[in-house]
Amino acid sequence: MADIRNNFVGIKSPNPFWLASAPPTDKAYNVIRAFKAGWGGVVWKTLGEEGPPVVNVNGPRYGAIWGADRRLLGLNNIELITDRDLFVNLREIKQVKKDWPDRAIIVSLMVPCVEESWKAILPLVEETEADGIELNFGCPHGMSERGMGAAVGQVPEYIEMVVRWCKANTRMPVITKLTPNITDVRKPARAALAGGTDAVSLINTINSITAVDLDNFSPEPSIDGKGSHGGYCGPAVKPIALNMVAEIARDPETHGLPISGIGGITTWRDAAEFMALGAGNVQVCTAAMTYGFKIVQEMIDGLNNWMDEKGHTDLDAIVGRATPNVTDWQYLNLNYVAKAQINQDLCIKCGRCHIACEDTSHQAITSMVDGIRHFEVIEAECVGCNLCVNVCPVENCITMEPLAAGVIDERTGMPVSPVYANWTQHPNNPMAKVAAE
Repeated sequence: MADIRNNFVGIKSPNPFWLASAPPTDKAYNVIRAFKAGWGGVVWKTLGEEGPPVVNVNGPRYGAIWGADRRLLGLNNIELITDRDLFVNLREIKQVKKDWPDRAIIVSLMVPCVEESWKAILPLVEETEADGIELNFGCPHGMSERGMGAAVGQVPEYIEMVVRWCKANTRMPVITKLTPNITDVRKPARAALAGGTDAVSLINTINSITAVDLDNFSPEPSIDGKGSHGGYCGPAVKPIALNMVAEIARDPETHGLPISGIGGITTWRDAAEFMALGAGNVQVCTAAMTYGFKIVQEMIDGLNNWMDEKGHTDLDAIVGRATPNVTDWQYLNLNYVAKAQINQDLCIKCGRCHIACEDTSHQAITSMVDGIRHFEVIEAECVGCNLCVNVCPVENCITMEPLAAGVIDERTGMPVSPVYANWTQHPNNPMAKVAAE
């Protein structure tokens, strides 16, 4: 069986599946249940400094987006950092680490952007013998209005400054958690690296309002008739998270910086995709909140089985394997041509492919042949966009078939084989002549 033991910046765990800093990691009771279920590690819910307690709302804290089958696709939360006493948390962290020495325990931290505040809390965490800290520079609501969370994560200079403070005042590995609420995620990652961070984790939640109650005209979740923006997570954010992980992994300035991937991970396949794009391990939240802690067993078994099937002996064999294949649009091969093909044996004659193509694309799929309802691709009109594949309700009924080299593309009349360096040189580009001149 493949070896899925994880060593992330020196922090060892029996598998790469950690619970992210969130309600599931708010107290010892939850964390112990998670470890019994098989999770390799946890990031303890964010601790703040000693002082006035954090007060969370006592009404609804979540808004949601569902699919047609009521499957949870996205979750918006307005919950703040832990509202439990700092020293109660610290005692529990110390005891759980003592009882579960083979599991990773990372402590998420958020205190004011003042060096003394960081210097005060770091030794308290260090005394628990936790494996590392995660700097929460991503929370987009509540705490950001107080000059913390995303308010720090959106300013690279602040990130570098706080990371330097932490590296100077603790022996523990420092993981910097990045906000996605920024134009270019590479800049905060570079700043964290310049400050000496051992790793970055991303993405934190995305600023959002998921719905509006049209009876009282209040954003949801509604607290006494008022609503607030919150943090969006769940399967819907996975594409955004994958792109941001890949951006950091392939950036020459942050190449080799360890990444803990977060964002919509629900299955072993999701986790494998994050790792293929450069993440050294993954953190999960919404899936655990939706299906319970035992979902990790499916993730562990699925990852093991896939790695065995493909001959991958350990996690190093897959981490970053897809990163070199992520490129800028201008470097894509414009001579590659693929056409849609419909498997008539699988086709249920629903017509979704035809209407999507007829109304919104390239009129490349028939609806009738010799007076009989029949759906077939008109190759001369097909541009290979694969919209039909995505709207078809039958898996593998419509596939994209590449044309062999030397075949003429009937749409353009161009052979497939000539090689053009980039789009500006491609004869189908009306600006090619201008660019050449």
